[in-house]
Amino acid sequence: MVEPQAPGISLRRQYQPLGISRSSMYYQRKALRAYDLELMRLIDAEYLRTPVYGSRRMSAYLNRLGHAVSRKRVQ
Repeated sequence: MVEPQAPGISLRRQYQPLGISRSSMYYQRKALRAYDLELMRLIDAEYLRTPVYGSRRMSAYLNRLGHAVSRKRVQ
């Protein structure tokens, strides 16, 4: 929808009707690290077994497995 090399129309004018900022054009998503993917896999597997676990119990579970993670990271 946006053409950076469009003659006669600025990027600001192209982004304005879309309701997004110009900085979003330059945003590059970071790739997830392998350790983060491993933690998410463990959390998913345990959540399927015990869906009543909240972030506190899930972080305690991961700590028992040897992964030093905080409650906020689990959230």
